[in-house]
Amino acid sequence: MTKAVFRKLPARSMAYVMPLILSIIMSCIVSLISTVKSSGLSGFELTVWLGAWGLSWVVAYPVLLLILPVVRKLAALVVEVP
Repeated sequence: MTKAVFRKLPARSMAYVMPLILSIIMSCIVSLISTVKSSGLSGFELTVWLGAWGLSWVVAYPVLLLILPVVRKLAALVVEVP
């Protein structure tokens, strides 16, 4: 068994860490698709995409923090919670 490289955050930080990771991954994928669609593969520039990714992440993270409680309630309406 391997020893952890760093100390884990307390469980209460999950409400901020999960949306942080989700917003990074989702904004990366969506901005990449959008950038490639608008410029094409031949016109793709890494700096343009990174700029789009940064802007979309700055919007995505706070939005996720705001809407995640609503999404949990909506999901609980259609999913049986133990």
